Amino acid sequence: MEEKYRVLVVEDEEDLNEILQFNLESEGYVVDTAFSAEEALKKDLSVYQLLILDVMMGQVSGFSLAKKVRKELLLDVSIIFLTARDAENDLLTGFNLGADDYIIKPFSIKELQARVKAVLNRTKGKKPTEVLANILKMGDLSIDLETKRLIIGSKKIELTRKEYEIISLLAKTPGRIFSREEILRRIWESDVIVTDRTVDVNMTRIRRKMEQYGSYIRNKPGFGYYFEI
Repeated sequence: MEEKYRVLVVEDEEDLNEILQFNLESEGYVVDTAFSAEEALKKDLSVYQLLILDVMMGQVSGFSLAKKVRKELLLDVSIIFLTARDAENDLLTGFNLGADDYIIKPFSIKELQARVKAVLNRTKGKKPTEVLANILKMGDLSIDLETKRLIIGSKKIELTRKEYEIISLLAKTPGRIFSREEILRRIWESDVIVTDRTVDVNMTRIRRKMEQYGSYIRNKPGFGYYFEI
């Protein structure tokens, strides 16, 4: 039996939330809901393949939630934003946060279903790294998500914050290519001036710390970095 996609709808309008859940479940998805970003953050977001986020919500907006998902939780889950706004700056903000799509309210259910299907089809076949007891395991190499350490066998290796965030980002979605620009956008604060060379320097340090497993981090010229065992 084919595994069903799991979707989380985060929308503060109760009626719309119920409508989206009902219609997406009718398409065969497993759908959970939350009525605020705060409620969503209490869930294990790593189990979802797609987040549908309303932009304008209470104290924490959909944009802020997406930023936490990308920069703090380091999840590569697909994201679709829902919003009544159509300003160019809002669209750019959404896509700069790594959104896969952006739907302007009001929209038809058929449009939403088609967009959801398209986004999930693009990510079909992704194989996340195995996570056991807060440990990312990649063969003999592990990353401790609590202590932020790289582990080779029984040897624990300290990482800087940026090194940890970079290797976690790559390792959680093996084979997924991240451009230097995307890595900079996800890992570094927007008010910090850094260049593409910064990414290369950090990759060199990470590979050195990974010792014989440094070849797991690969570079596709002209595209970016990815993790492959």
